Amino acid sequence: QVQLVESGGGLVQAGDSLRLACAASGRTFSSRAMGWFRQAPGKEREFVAAISWNGGGTAYSDSVKGRFTISRDNTKNTVYLQMNSLKPEDTAMYYCAATPGVGIAVRQYEYNRWGQGTQVTVSS
Repeated sequence: QVQLVESGGGLVQAGDSLRLACAASGRTFSSRAMGWFRQAPGKEREFVAAISWNGGGTAYSDSVKGRFTISRDNTKNTVYLQMNSLKPEDTAMYYCAATPGVGIAVRQYEYNRWGQGTQVTVSS
């Protein structure tokens, strides 16, 4: 079993940066692709970024491409989301998720483990 705990959220101003972290327990982290999703109030949860098991491949939604960077450190069982040039529309609860496989996944149904989320609020 993999358990995921997100951290790093907060209240920032537009243009600022934040780095989210997702710490995973369990021995299978390094063999799982990981992803970040977000859900804004009144909206459905949406894909943000994904990374393959070894970090060799990444994917981003069009809305964050060029501003956000996903990375992982398998020695620390942690995946990160560096968020730069934040905008008010980035305000959401951000969730870390794990797949049972090694390849990049962009659809929610491909993920079988989810964290509790960390809130990111960007003021204008």
